Order: sequence, then C-alpha cells, then structure tokens
Amino acid sequence: MSDFSYVRTEMLPEQQPPLTEVGIVGWARANLFNGVVNSVLTVLSVTFLAYVVWHLSLWAFRSSWTANSLSECREQIALAYGDGVHGACWAVIRDRFLQLMYGFYPREEYWRINLSFVLMLVALLPVLFMAVPRKLLWFSAIYPALAFWLLWGGSIWGPLLIVAGFFVAGFVGMYVTNIKGALFGIIVGVLVWLFWMIFVVSSVSGGITASIAEGRYQSILTESAAVLDDSNATEQALKDAKSDADSVNRVMALKESLPAAKARAAELRAALPDTVASIYDTDDITSSMDENDVVLLREAISAESDVVSAESAIGQIDENIGLFGLEPVESAKFGGFAISVIIGVAGIVGSLPIGIVLALGRQSDLIIVKGICVGFIEFIRGVPLITLLFVASTLLNYFLPPGTTFDIILRVVIMVTLFASAYMAEVVRGGLAALPKGQYEAADSLGLDYWKAQRLIIMPQALKISIPGIVSSFIGLFKDTTLVSIIGILDPLGLSNAIRADAAWNGIYWELFAFIALLFFVFCFSMSRYSMYLERKLNTGHR
Repeated sequence: MSDFSYVRTEMLPEQQPPLTEVGIVGWARANLFNGVVNSVLTVLSVTFLAYVVWHLSLWAFRSSWTANSLSECREQIALAYGDGVHGACWAVIRDRFLQLMYGFYPREEYWRINLSFVLMLVALLPVLFMAVPRKLLWFSAIYPALAFWLLWGGSIWGPLLIVAGFFVAGFVGMYVTNIKGALFGIIVGVLVWLFWMIFVVSSVSGGITASIAEGRYQSILTESAAVLDDSNATEQALKDAKSDADSVNRVMALKESLPAAKARAAELRAALPDTVASIYDTDDITSSMDENDVVLLREAISAESDVVSAESAIGQIDENIGLFGLEPVESAKFGGFAISVIIGVAGIVGSLPIGIVLALGRQSDLIIVKGICVGFIEFIRGVPLITLLFVASTLLNYFLPPGTTFDIILRVVIMVTLFASAYMAEVVRGGLAALPKGQYEAADSLGLDYWKAQRLIIMPQALKISIPGIVSSFIGLFKDTTLVSIIGILDPLGLSNAIRADAAWNGIYWELFAFIALLFFVFCFSMSRYSMYLERKLNTGHR
C-alpha cells in the first residue's frame, strides 16, 4: 500500500489578500455591488446625487457677496455669469450677519455675548471630559449667575447673592440630612433656597446697590443744593430790589449774575446719569427775567423739589449704578442665534437633573411623590410645546401679584426646561428599567442606603444606557427653540421673516434658510459626535 501523508509538514508562505476583497474596492463590492439589483440602485443613486450636488454647487458659487439689495445682487450675477443664470445672493448674510447672530443687542456690548459664550465652553469642559481638572466644576457651578449678569447687565450683587443661595441651601440641606435623613435634607434645602431667592436676594441686593449709589452721588446732590440755595438767595434779592423803586440798577446787576448760576446748574446736571438729569431741568432759567415775572423765576429754580426728585431717582436707577455694574439690556433686544443658544443650553442643563429626579420619583414607593411625578410627566407630554410657550408669554402674568415683572426670556426658559425634563424623565426611566435586578441587590448587599446606591451604582449605569436617548432629546430641544418666534422672540427664523420684509431683500429665501440650517447643523452634529465619543469611552462590554 502506498504511503500517503495527510498532514502538511511545511507552512505555505503568507500571501496578500486579493485586491478585490480589501480596501475601498472590497468595501464597495461587498456593500454597493454585491448583486444586480444593488448595483443598479447604486448607479442610479450616485447619478442622482451627482446631479443634485452639481447644480447646488453652480447655484452656491455663482453668487454675489457685495450687493446691497436683491435686485442689485441679480444684476451682478447676470453681469458676471450671463443673463438667465440663477445664483445665490450671499450678500444678505454679509449685510445682516450681526443681526442674525446677536439680534438687536447693543453693538458696543457684543463683547458680553462673546465672553459669555467662551466662558460657557470653559464651564462645560469639566462636565463633558473627565480629563479636565475637577476643580473647574466650581466655575461650572457659578457660571449660570455670571452669564446672567453678563448678558442682562445691572448690578453684580444680585447674581452673587443667587450663587450664595445655592451654597447656603446646600450646607443647610447636608446638615439636615445628617440628622433627619436625605429626604428631609432635600426638602429643607429646597425651602431654604426658595426663601433666599424670594426674600433675601431682592432686599439685600437693592440695599447694597442703593447705599453705593447714594455714596457716589451724595457729593453731586450736596453741590446741587448749594447752587440752588444761591439761586434762592438771588430770588429773594430780586424781590427786595423790586420793592425798592430806586434800585433798578441793582436789579439789572442781579440779573446778570443769574447766567453763571444757570451754567453751574447745567454742569451738575451733565454729571448726573440721564435718568436723573431728566428730572433736573434748569432750561427754563433763561426765560424772560422781567421785573414783573419773579413768579416764573421761582418755578424755574425750585431748589427743594429738584433735590428731592434727584434723591428718589437713586432708588429707580439702582440697576444702572453700583460697584461692578454693567449697562442693563432689556430682553426685547435679545435675538438671533444668541437667543437660541441661551434658551437651548439653559433647557439642556436644567432638564437633565430635573428629569433624573422625576424618573426616580416615578419609581418611588411614596404614593404622593409618585403621583405628583406621574401627573407632571403625563401632563407635560400630552401638551404641545407651543401651548406652554403661549402660557409663558401671556397667561403666566395672571398668576403673579399685580405689578410683578417677570422677564419673558426667563419664562420661556422655565417652560422649555420643564417640557424637556418630562421627556428626559422617560428616557432615564428606560435606562433604569434596562438594568438587571441583580444591580439593585448588589447595592443592598453592600449596605448602601437609597441615595448612595443611586449615586454610586444604579444611576451611572442607567445614564450610560440612556446616552443615545438623552442626546436625541437634547438635539430635539435645541431645534425646538425656533418655536419662540411665534411668541415674538426674534430667533434666527423670526429675524429671517423681518429681513425678508425689508424692501431691499424682499423675495429672498434659500440663502437665509441655508445659513440658519448650517448654524443648527453645526451644534446638533457636535452633540451627536460627542454622544458617540462618550458611548465608546464608557463601553465596558460584558466585563
């Protein structure tokens, strides 16, 4: 019988894989041309995409950047590329770029929005990336108050007291937690924070600012009183001179001294803020100074009433003055992409912790807590966001005390945050439900109480599972900020309508919408990429 060997005694040399099985060619063959139908669909799709991209490129690059109106833009395109050529009029972006970004915010105060945006990125770094030093979280904690002061201006004492309120509430809550437990600590901490915000912030901030204002303007008021006393003395001298028929020359001399008093009063008035200067009017002092018109002189130089009015004005302009104060900017001047970032970021930052609390409350064994959380979540999810925005803009004032002013942007931020928190609660609840029961049992076996178990074991795993849903909710919330244009807040879409209403740009559409879409895409795509990065970083597989 022949001797056959079925076991190889020598290894074959390593060979390169076929070129059709690796690289771009291999990927295309496996995914795009792995059959007749798939190959036909691939060719048709590539042809259609090439057609669309080609024509969009022609439209985008056959454009005008220097025109000042739509008609002028079309004339420039026709002159450069021929009659009948349709091109993009990007000149509208150049012309209205600042308005689309900042709205009607004062131009000389743009640095405040830019600085707040840069500081926002710094505050988010320790939250988003673990490699950043943890000490920066202190800055993240105080950033909301700092951003509010930068954007709206006024005295810095209000934001500082708001930050102090969180620390006071936290310390009191921790103290009560050590004595009565976590639930009582949370309740007491919230009550302390509400008391601080309602009663302490407004009264203390107003008192500090008023005292600083009074000190800064006391010298001006004192000098004003001295000038007015001189005017009263001049008035009395005129009366005496008038009663003396032989003192006509003296009367004329006294009249000549009045312009000097008027000039000094004008200097003092110029030294006061505009709000105070409006009540300190001495222009009438140049009125007719006939000897028979002394009564008119008295009305023009009413010393005591001017001083009293100046003192009362200090209380009305306390937000315009004070140490480390900024020029106040009313909410009506906010707009553009800045307002979308403000509302979107505030809603995102506020909705996640509230959503976590609601999700835990919905799974609580306490009937009242569970009922409140379930009722809130189901009510908010059953109502469109636009309805809540209308409530924020109109109906909310009916529930406030008469004379109370509640900033419209703050109202919108509150409603958007509550709306997003209801959906966030369901996303987090899904993550909690996905955890195996053994994780809860493991926490119990370690002797951890409820809050430590949630903080150290349960919630980190639930949030990791919920990352796609959380980021999806964030992206949807950021895009929903465009709805605020319906209630009169001019976000980029609202401003686009105002721009198209201008006679110079009437009829322009795609350029504005393409630019706005690009802005939103950059933010939303960044959030999507970060979520994928976070999923890869936190992926532990089955270890």
